[in-house]
Amino acid sequence: MTDYELDPLPYDYDALEPHISEQVLTWHHDTHHQGYVNGWNSADETLAANREEHDFSGSAGAIRDVTHNSSGHILHDLFWQNMSPEGGDAPDGELADRIEEDFGSYEAWEGEFRAAASDASGWALLVYDTFSNQLRNVVVDNHDEGAVWGGHPVLALDVWEHSYYYDYGPDRGDFVDNFFEVVDWEEPSARFEQAVELFE
Repeated sequence: MTDYELDPLPYDYDALEPHISEQVLTWHHDTHHQGYVNGWNSADETLAANREEHDFSGSAGAIRDVTHNSSGHILHDLFWQNMSPEGGDAPDGELADRIEEDFGSYEAWEGEFRAAASDASGWALLVYDTFSNQLRNVVVDNHDEGAVWGGHPVLALDVWEHSYYYDYGPDRGDFVDNFFEVVDWEEPSARFEQAVELFE
């Protein structure tokens, strides 16, 4: 059985200031994200024990815990990689071309992504829809409600209140503005190119 671990941030805790504070990154990564890693490991342990004992009375709840916590871990890992102190630019290359093709323009994509971020109770995602072979913005509630089957995550923005309330209070829009000041398109571009290579 795999034992999942929390990777360190790819930058210092204060590296994204003033857009995201050291305190928020510390809490968000070390407490919230760690909680999803712990929850995934615990749920897998429960399922393994249930299989060994042939007692499946608690298995449905553990399966739901795997879905919730694994999605939380995976999306947070992507969120950290989507940002850097050198961020704040627009995409280029193949991803930029595909955004223009699928959304009409970068501005149209960004407007729609901001609308997703304003409405989500969890995450706004840019995914590559491997069924339709196109990019889509997705509103995901919690970590796992509203996901597109076959959707390969390209860009993730966490809009749970623990992501921004300490820095911005209830002004989620200000937080989203500041996310765009640190978003780094190198990782999303690589993930998009990987998806296209695998699925187109």
